[in-house]
Amino acid sequence: MGLALKTLQSRIQALKGEIQKLDLQISQGNLMIRDLGVQIKDTEKSVSTTEQQIGRYRERLAVIMRRLQGENQKSLIEILLGENELSDFFSNFVALERLNVQNQKLLASIKDLRGYLEEQKVSLADEKEDLEKVVSVQLLQKQRNVAAQKEQQTVLKQTEGKEQTYQQLLATSRQKAAEIRARIFELIGVPNAPTFGEAAELAKYVETVTNIRAAFLLAVLTQESNIGKNVGQCYLKNPDTGAGTIAYNGKTVSKVMHPSRDAPHFLRITKELGRDPFGTAVSCPIPTVGGYGGAMGPGQFIPSTWVLIESKLKAVTGGNVDPWSIKDSFMATGIFLRDLGGVTNEWSAAMKYFSGSSWSKYEEFYGNSVMALANRYQQDIEIISQ
Repeated sequence: MGLALKTLQSRIQALKGEIQKLDLQISQGNLMIRDLGVQIKDTEKSVSTTEQQIGRYRERLAVIMRRLQGENQKSLIEILLGENELSDFFSNFVALERLNVQNQKLLASIKDLRGYLEEQKVSLADEKEDLEKVVSVQLLQKQRNVAAQKEQQTVLKQTEGKEQTYQQLLATSRQKAAEIRARIFELIGVPNAPTFGEAAELAKYVETVTNIRAAFLLAVLTQESNIGKNVGQCYLKNPDTGAGTIAYNGKTVSKVMHPSRDAPHFLRITKELGRDPFGTAVSCPIPTVGGYGGAMGPGQFIPSTWVLIESKLKAVTGGNVDPWSIKDSFMATGIFLRDLGGVTNEWSAAMKYFSGSSWSKYEEFYGNSVMALANRYQQDIEIISQ
């Protein structure tokens, strides 16, 4: 057997190992998501119980305050006639005052507990959201690995013992893969997606401006679009609350967009572009998690992030910029990745694009998946450039 066939067999085995590893990671991730869901529910119950405690202590304080007010309003004659001794009146008054102070302290302590529980609830929800994103990316990577494994197994079966035939089929397979990828390059939020060749040319242009490698840029946009498709598309309907509807069925959903952080920017962006803010699709929030949706276009920028790079983008394009425009979204993603250090450290920039300045080990799969995609796109770009 030739060296090339041995290499192919090794690659098939490696893919099998990667798929098994992904299955384990996905299973562990789902278990952790379920566990976090239980913790969130328990925390919500604790918050509810604490609210009830606060209500009871407020009632007790109201009773004490009414008693104190009543004692303060007594005249000297009432005090002398109503108490056995003057000292009894002052003893009662001091006791009520002491009880009032104790209850005030206890109420403050319970309020602190409620604040802590609310913070824990938000923290757990954020962690659950991050894990759900990671599992989503892992599932996509598994699908790609399974497809690659099947393709290579087919080639191996057809060429067993035929080195020359293998080389011919390998060349045909690569050309076919390049042609398939050239047909369409799917992007979230874009009705008319470009071909891979068109996307590659645009990415190369962005590379001349930002020094972000074209294949790396395409990989990030693919990953974001895949996640965006899994989350779904929504319309903002109430900027004051952030509520909206699901695009394909009109079902009402909350937290489509953060009402104070993102909605004002979104209204301004759509107004400048002449878009209907209530008929322009953005990403939906992830179900069962407390986070917000609202990401725009192929780059999946939330409005408050878009405004951070808007002026830099305008300096390049020389006019108004549109997060739903293929050209503008490519350039914006390139500028943002450059600002995140993507010229010298692509993996780190991909992670920052996904998770911000810090991330957990469970989220690192995003960066790994982006780099794997970038390597494949680099090969595709080289093939179609020949």
